[in-house]
This record gives sequence, structure tokens and C-alpha cells, in this order.
Amino acid sequence: MEIKKSPRASLENKKSISILIGLVVALGLTFVAFELSEGKKEESKAFKEEAKVMVEDEDMMESTHQDEPPKPELPPPPQEKILSDVIEVQDNDAEVEEIDFNSEDDVDTAIEIQAPPPPPEEDEEQMIHVVVEKMPEFPGGQAEMNRFLARSIRYPLIAQENGIQGRVICQFVVNTDGSIVDIKVAKGVEASLDAEAIRVIKSMPKWTPGKQGGKAVRCRFTLPIRFRLQ
Repeated sequence: MEIKKSPRASLENKKSISILIGLVVALGLTFVAFELSEGKKEESKAFKEEAKVMVEDEDMMESTHQDEPPKPELPPPPQEKILSDVIEVQDNDAEVEEIDFNSEDDVDTAIEIQAPPPPPEEDEEQMIHVVVEKMPEFPGGQAEMNRFLARSIRYPLIAQENGIQGRVICQFVVNTDGSIVDIKVAKGVEASLDAEAIRVIKSMPKWTPGKQGGKAVRCRFTLPIRFRLQ
């Protein structure tokens, strides 16, 4: 049986076209390869130029760099003196200058040590006692003193108007002659009451002085004075 070929299925007609297409593709690839090679050469040349410029810049920088001034030389450290451990011992025959010392210690004299002087004794008449064998007393005793205070005290008007009352504690010294000195308020209530208490004590007659060992002595006395409104 004979096989018949269709003119459309035959490849002989397309053979020349295929060859032309292959040539065109080969030329295109050759051109592309040539362009890539030229591009690499240009890049290599540009890189070399840039590297050359960088090297020139470095040379310029080195040429403009100023050298640091030389550091001043420090003086050499002082040399330590080494003390010798060798001690020169002179012979006993060497002459040594003799010096005579004259001192009081060489003289056999007795040293006299005096005791310190005793403290000066306080004058017994000026000493102020607090507690004695017989305490000082108002003339006539405690009852007479209460009557004296009752008739001598003038209640301050300002204290009356403000309703102030209380007990003023006073202290004073009775001398050996019975006179009263050094009056002061140990514990007060109000200024007007304190002043009135001091005034009344100053107006008192001489007391009987306190006695110690049968002898009149100065004595400190504490006297409370009560102010009370009726």
C-alpha cells in the first residue's frame, strides 16, 4: 500500500524558514554576548579610575597631615642614695674629746617638797545655812507672824477684778542681827501678787536669828504667803 504525503504536512517547505530563524537567534545571542563583554570592560575601567582617585585622595591627605610636636623629655628620676650597711668602728686608741657636765643633780642636796596650801576657809559669819539647830523666828512666833500678814497685806485690785488667788512662795536670808535680805520669789502666781508678797516681807521687823552651836548664824528661810478672795 503506498503512503501518500499531504503537501501541508511536508516539512521541506519550512526548512529554509527554520534556518533563517536559527541564524537570526544566533546573531542575537552573539550581539548580546558582545554587549555584556563591553559592559564589563567599562565597569572594570570605571572601578580602576575610582580606585585611582581614592589613592590620590589618600596621598593628598597624607601630604597635608601635620606631624605631632615632639613630647618634652622628662628629667631622669633622681637616683636613690643607697646607705651602706657597713659601720666603721674606730679603734679604742682613737682620741675622743671629753666634755665635763656640771649639774645640780651631782650635788647631794635635799629636795624639799612643800604641801599645797589649804583652801581658804569660808567666813562662818558669811556662810548661809539652810538647816540649823534653831531656825530663825518672827518676833512672837508663828501666830504673831500670821496676824502681821493679815493686817499688812493689801490685796491688789487688778487681782481682785480678775479673780486671781493662790500661794506665793518666797525665800529670804535672816542675818545674824535678825535683818532680812536677799528676798526673792521661788514660785509665783501673778505679778501683782508676787510684788505684794515681797513688799510685806520687806516691812517685817527684825527676826530672831537662827543659831548653830549656840552661835547666831545666817540662815535661809522659805515663807509661803496665801492670797485668797473672800
